Amino acid sequence: MEWTQVKLYTTTEAIEIVSGFLISHGLRGIMIEDAQDFQDFLEDTTIHWDYIDDELMKMKECETAVIFYIPDNMQGLEMLRQIRGSIESLREETPSIDFGRLSFACESIREEDWETAWKKYYHPVRVGKHLVVCPCWETCELGKDDIRVTLDPGMAFGTGTHETTRLCMQFLEDAITPQTTMLDIGTGSGILAATALLLGAKSAVGVDIDELAVKIAQENADLNGVGEQIELHCGDLTEQITGTYDVICANIVADVLIRLSQTVTQFMHKASVLIVSGIIEDRCQDVTEALLQAGLRVLEQKQENDWVSIKLCLN
Repeated sequence: MEWTQVKLYTTTEAIEIVSGFLISHGLRGIMIEDAQDFQDFLEDTTIHWDYIDDELMKMKECETAVIFYIPDNMQGLEMLRQIRGSIESLREETPSIDFGRLSFACESIREEDWETAWKKYYHPVRVGKHLVVCPCWETCELGKDDIRVTLDPGMAFGTGTHETTRLCMQFLEDAITPQTTMLDIGTGSGILAATALLLGAKSAVGVDIDELAVKIAQENADLNGVGEQIELHCGDLTEQITGTYDVICANIVADVLIRLSQTVTQFMHKASVLIVSGIIEDRCQDVTEALLQAGLRVLEQKQENDWVSIKLCLN
């Protein structure tokens, strides 16, 4: 399949809002090019680098851009048309933010080249107390109690580099026991289901409406040696899944979480924990109110930059 790489040029201060806007339009994988972010990385005194690739050094002078991929077909073109048509509304909604030029640059890319594109941005990431997310092409040093989560993200969302995924993983570290049954709604790359199993969960079930995501989730489970323990489904949640689960994760977007609040409680028992993420700060109240109205109670809330994750239980 052919894909189109789209660069949406913006500013450092607008990255979080623009990223949330794109995710709300159904985009799965998002990457950031930002000179300020790279400068902060260079000035981090906790890390010593003997050598930094010349190609990477070019980021010191790059214009800030949010990068995403769409299929080179009518569906992808329609998605891009909708994004182009509504992107300027961000200026009206948040006039205090400088969004820059909000212009688009498109480039065709073959599917086999997409993994190479990812490798420029995706490196080992430490999450929570003991989790280290590592792409399958990298090596990483692990401490005595560290757990490596190996990932080949492919075209699916959920790499461990984004705040929404990291917040979920932090909650999972505290929630998983050897008796835990886990449900991952909108499983994407399968990182959360695989993480639950690596933390010792009894079982994990993942569901996603995207066939490619389900395929990649199985491949990632296999990479982590938990392929036989995971159960994956493609399709609508209420049509594919039955029963109740001890821990349920839904790392999606605010509007989908609000709709999910009307059905998710049927998969919970009295001691179940629901972890929701993918919530931009401005939509947190909307999501929380919908979940409270559904009969849930907030146990804890975590935030990283402009992204929020919430842990809840039944009243």
